Amino acid sequence: MRIAAVIFDLDGVIVSTDEFHYLGWKRMADEEGIPFDRSMNERLRGVSRMESLEIILEKAGRPYTDDEKKELAGRKNNYYRQLLENLSPANILPGVMGLLDGLRQEGVRIAVGSSSRNTPVIIEKIGLFHVFDAIADGNGIVNSKPDPEVFLLAAQKLGVEPARCLVVEDAEAGVIAARAAGMRVVAVGSAANSPQADFSADDLSEVTVSDLADYFIWEPIKG
Repeated sequence: MRIAAVIFDLDGVIVSTDEFHYLGWKRMADEEGIPFDRSMNERLRGVSRMESLEIILEKAGRPYTDDEKKELAGRKNNYYRQLLENLSPANILPGVMGLLDGLRQEGVRIAVGSSSRNTPVIIEKIGLFHVFDAIADGNGIVNSKPDPEVFLLAAQKLGVEPARCLVVEDAEAGVIAARAAGMRVVAVGSAANSPQADFSADDLSEVTVSDLADYFIWEPIKG
């Protein structure tokens, strides 16, 4: 498995804003009188904002128009972005910086592939904009995970063919998307038990470039 690039999911892999998402959705749902709890929140992992809203509205007592849905999604996003103001480099998850540094030393290209439209804001807040060679996010795609579009876009921006890309994911939808893109997968967190993963760990504090070298051959693209 000759790997020239690694594409990282953002939320749950590089930084965790899960709690911010939950609090944003919870506030919106409470305002609408819609039951919403942490178990339902688990169903939202790895899916787009509008798809998440549709899941929440399954418990709504009435139908919502398209305009109302757009307002609800926008309201939640405003709450979420308010919470993001508290984000800083201190929120980078354990093991991330060591792995990023190791990959750069190997000459491997690195990117972010996230369905979130807030990706640029988050990466800037945690001080990693200069680290990544490319960013593919919800602002540049039509279909969110498990569709492979965001990972294929990241590979295109990196100038690396999909078969030579490795994806790091924490959601099953992301693992499925990476496989559909023809890429290899490192699964962490809640996706660690995925049978489709090539390598699994509880989090990136357990993963080094040397560990991955037992499974993949680093073959950087020259120039």
